[in-house]
Amino acid sequence: MLQTSRIRLVPLSDEHLKHEIELDSDPEVMRYLGNGCARTREEVEVLHRGRLATGSRVPGLGFWAGFVGGEFVGWWILQPPERADQGPVEGQAELGYRLLRRHWRKGLASEAARELIRYGFEDLGLTRIFAETMAVNAASRATMKAVGMHHVRTFHMQWEEPLAGSELGEVEYAITRRQWLAHRATEAPGTDIRQRN
Repeated sequence: MLQTSRIRLVPLSDEHLKHEIELDSDPEVMRYLGNGCARTREEVEVLHRGRLATGSRVPGLGFWAGFVGGEFVGWWILQPPERADQGPVEGQAELGYRLLRRHWRKGLASEAARELIRYGFEDLGLTRIFAETMAVNAASRATMKAVGMHHVRTFHMQWEEPLAGSELGEVEYAITRRQWLAHRATEAPGTDIRQRN
């Protein structure tokens, strides 16, 4: 379990399936994901099993359900790279997040992402954490920048059913352990990076 000033992050489990269904059934939440449509319960159940299995591939990585005052707000992930173009699995993890629409624009995505970055570098000894999204997904890109990540590349993938904006490609943002440590060194004395919004 991980904790920020507002968010409690617990490893994803079967008891969180109902929250995943609520999250993935919102077409606005899914706008830049998959085929851009809301998912059915059956589809989410299949994905849920895969999400649970993520934690078994590399010790310490996986999905976390986020709660504020006992209320589910979304999930966050640190998962090993899955494609060859993402680089080696060892020392790396991909950061991701998905929040219920009513919890957007509250700084929660970046708050929990900062804690997962800290956990990845400080507790797991990772050397690089990256994140990807569609180039047109301005909100997700803003979160990546807010947590100290830098644009690394824009790339294009082949999709069977391209979403609107796919022609502009995907973007990768990343932060290395060295960059993260340098940033921490510039923090004011007594400032806890986990407490910032």
